[in-house]
Amino acid sequence: MPDLIDSSDTISSPAARPLRAIQPLPDQLISQIAAGEVVERPASVVKELLENALDAGASSLRITLDEGGVKRIMIVDNGCGIPPAELPLALLRHATSKIRSLAELEAVASLGFRGEALASIASVAELFITSRTAVCAHATRIDVQTGAISPAAGTIGTTMEMRELYFNTPARRKFLKSEHTELGHCLEVIRRVALARPDIAISVIHNGKAVEHWNASDPSTRVAKILGDVFATAHLPLDERAGPLAVYGCAGLPTASRGRADQQYFFVNRRFVRDKLLTHAVRAAYEDVLHGNRYPSYVLFLDLPPEAVDVNVHPSKIEVRFRDSRSIHQYVFHAVQRALARNAGASPETTVGGHAAQLEPTGVALFSARPYAGAGLGGAQSSDFMPGSRQKTESGTNWLRQSRMTQGNLPVAQPLAMYDALFGRRDVNAGSSQGTTLAASASSSEAYSPNQASAPLYAAMPGALDIAADEQPLGFALGQIHGIYVLAQNAQGLIIVDMHAAHERILYEQFKNSLADRAIAVQPLLIPVTMTVDAVEMGVVEEEREVLDALGFDLAILSPDSIAIRAVPALLKDADLQSLARAVISDLQAYGGSRVLTERQHELLGTLACHHAMRANRRLTLDEMNGLLRQMEATERGDQCNHGRPTWFQLMLGDLDRLFMRGQ
Repeated sequence: MPDLIDSSDTISSPAARPLRAIQPLPDQLISQIAAGEVVERPASVVKELLENALDAGASSLRITLDEGGVKRIMIVDNGCGIPPAELPLALLRHATSKIRSLAELEAVASLGFRGEALASIASVAELFITSRTAVCAHATRIDVQTGAISPAAGTIGTTMEMRELYFNTPARRKFLKSEHTELGHCLEVIRRVALARPDIAISVIHNGKAVEHWNASDPSTRVAKILGDVFATAHLPLDERAGPLAVYGCAGLPTASRGRADQQYFFVNRRFVRDKLLTHAVRAAYEDVLHGNRYPSYVLFLDLPPEAVDVNVHPSKIEVRFRDSRSIHQYVFHAVQRALARNAGASPETTVGGHAAQLEPTGVALFSARPYAGAGLGGAQSSDFMPGSRQKTESGTNWLRQSRMTQGNLPVAQPLAMYDALFGRRDVNAGSSQGTTLAASASSSEAYSPNQASAPLYAAMPGALDIAADEQPLGFALGQIHGIYVLAQNAQGLIIVDMHAAHERILYEQFKNSLADRAIAVQPLLIPVTMTVDAVEMGVVEEEREVLDALGFDLAILSPDSIAIRAVPALLKDADLQSLARAVISDLQAYGGSRVLTERQHELLGTLACHHAMRANRRLTLDEMNGLLRQMEATERGDQCNHGRPTWFQLMLGDLDRLFMRGQ
C-alpha cells in the first residue's frame, strides 16, 4: 500500500534545522528576559523604584524625569538607605530584604518582594545608586554597569538614577510611544502612589520644570488635589469594617460619573491593583444609578490579612488573587451599595457652579445599612475617608426615627398589581376594589390623573408644617413649575425637584424591596431547553447547584457536554434562556456569584417604575408635594432615578444672592 503522505515534502529534515545542545542561558540574557515582564516602559521603572522607596520608609520623594522618562529617571528618597556592603547584593537577581521563607511570601506585607526589579532595570538601562544609612558618615555610589563603588556626597536615604532606557536593546525602544504619552503613564503611576500614601510629600520635575507637587496632607486634601474639585464636591465617604476586613475611601456620586474609566483607583493593602473581581463588585453596586455607558469615579481601599490575598501572581504585582473571592466580592459590593443607598440629602453641584449641599442632620452614617445575606460578614458603620474618626449624630438618628414614624406611604396598588401579574401570583393587600380598578388600567401608558382614584397620590403628613424647616433636608414645598418641577425651601436655600424622576425612584425601590421580601417565583418549562457546555461550565453547574437553585434555575446534566434548562425565574421566562443561563454560569465561575439575574430583573422593574411614575402636567397639592419630599428623604438612592438622572438640585442662598448681585 503506498504511503498516504510523503514525509520528504511536508516535514523538514534535520539538516534544514540543526539541533542545538541544551545550555543554561547567560545571566545578562536571563535578566533581559525578565525585564520584558517587569520593565514594559518608563512608567514600569518609576513604579518599581517608588515601591522600593516606600518599603524603605521614605516620607519625602523627589522624582526627576527627562524626555518622558526614556532619557533619565531619578528618584530621591529619605528612607533608611542601603549599607555599602549590601549595594552589590541589591543588584543580584532574586536578592531582597523583604522575605526569607515561604511563610513570609504567603503573608508578604511589603510592596516589593521578588528581588528582580533592579537587576531587570540594570539589564536594559544604565543604573546608578547612591545611598547612605544613618550610621554612615557619607554616602556610597555604585555604577551598576562597571560595578565600581566610590564615596559620594548625600543625605540619609537613597538616590536611584536610570539613564537611556533600552539603550542596549534598540528593538524594544521602538515600541515606546511619544514623550507626552510616556510622561502621562509615569504621572499616572505617581498619582497612584500619592493616593495610597497621602502622608508622603511628592514632587515631580520633567525636563527641568516642576509639573506636580503634593505636600504631606490628610487623605481628603490629597484626593481633591489629584482628582479635582468636581470629585471633591461630589463624592461619598465610605468606611466599613467587619473583623479583619475593611473597605474605606471615596465613592463618587452617580451624577459625577465620567465617560471613561480613568478615575477608578482600588488599593488592596495599600497596593494599587487592577482586578476584575473588585471592578465588577463596584460596577454592580452602581448598576441602577448610572446613566448609559457612564463610569463611576472612586478611590477605595481594601484592607485584609496578607495571608488572605496572593500578590505573587504576576511580576508587575498589579494583579492579585483572593483566597475567598466570593466573600470579598460580596463584601465590597454591599459596602459600596450601602454607601449609595444612604446617600440622601447630598446633591451634586448646583446649576450655578456652587458646591454640593451639606444638609444636616442627614449624613452618611445616619441611614442604617440593611443586613444582607450570603456574605457571611458583619456590617459596620460609615465614617470619614480614612478609619479612625467615627462620629455619631444623636439628633440625626432621632430625626430619622421621627420622620419614619410620621410620614405617609405612597399608594402603589396599580404598579404592584402589575408586578404581581409578572410573578404569576396575587398580593392579598392589592385585592381591594380600588386595587382591581387600578390594575385594570395598568396596561395603559397614560399618566395618572386625579380622577383615577379617590385617594390622593400622597398622604398628608399630620402636623408637618409645625416641624422646624431645618429638620427636613429637602424642606417644604412652595409650588410647581409647568407641572414638572416642585420648588421647596429648606434651611440652605431653594430645592428643585423633578417630580417624575423622584417618583420613579420611589416606586423602583419599593419594587426592589418587594422582590427581596418574596421568594423567587420559579417557572417550570413544559419543554426543557437543551444547550451544550464546555468542561468548565459543566464543572460550575455541578459545584454551584445550590446557588443555581437559590437563583431560580433548575439545570439538569444530560451528558458530559450538555445540560437541560428545566426551570427559570418567572420574571425572566421570556428571555433568551440559553444566553441567560450561560451568562449566569459565567458569573458564577468568575465572581462566585451572579448579578445577571438581578440586573435583568431590575431592568424590568425600572421600566415598570418609569411607566407608572407621575407624568408632566400632573397638578399636586402642597400636601402631596410635601409627601413626595418626605418619601424622597426616606428612599434609598433617592438622589437619582434608576436611569442615573438627578432627582433634585440645591440652590444655596449664596447662589441666589450672586444671581441678583446682593452684597456686591
